[in-house]
Amino acid sequence: MIRQAEERDVADILRIYEAARAFMRRSGNLTQWTGGYPSEEIVHTDIARGVSYVLENEAGHLHAVFALIPGDDPTYAHIEGAWQDTSPYATIHRAGSDSTVRGTFRTILDFACSRHDHLRADTHADNKPMQNCLEKSGFTYCGIIYIADGTPRRAYEWSAAHSTADDPVK
Repeated sequence: MIRQAEERDVADILRIYEAARAFMRRSGNLTQWTGGYPSEEIVHTDIARGVSYVLENEAGHLHAVFALIPGDDPTYAHIEGAWQDTSPYATIHRAGSDSTVRGTFRTILDFACSRHDHLRADTHADNKPMQNCLEKSGFTYCGIIYIADGTPRRAYEWSAAHSTADDPVK
């Protein structure tokens, strides 16, 4: 089940992000989400903005979190490459899992696609598992964007208008 995150979820969200950081390190991604990112302040801000969502199992255990943010993302204004679609979009950010449930990213995408016909996401060059998830889910690699601190990220896009019958995301 996916629901909007609430303040009572903050401790679980931080636990999930810590598990996600540990998974990244084990997967060879040593530089993404360092320095305590995403911070507790970011978690509170996402909840207050109504863009933070959690996944919980039948027993009420929170096992994943993500932000789904509609509207233009300033870091996507310039891309070394090209976006396929200039229509309004939502961005998937800060997706993390504690690895207790399989298929989490598929669930996140199904949820996001049920609300938006155009999605964007980005990830670190060392985050091969996320790159594979995006590509297997019908996202197209579009180029390099730079986040606020100036570091590069691989940018991806999915749009209902440009998807094919073979794309898994519908």
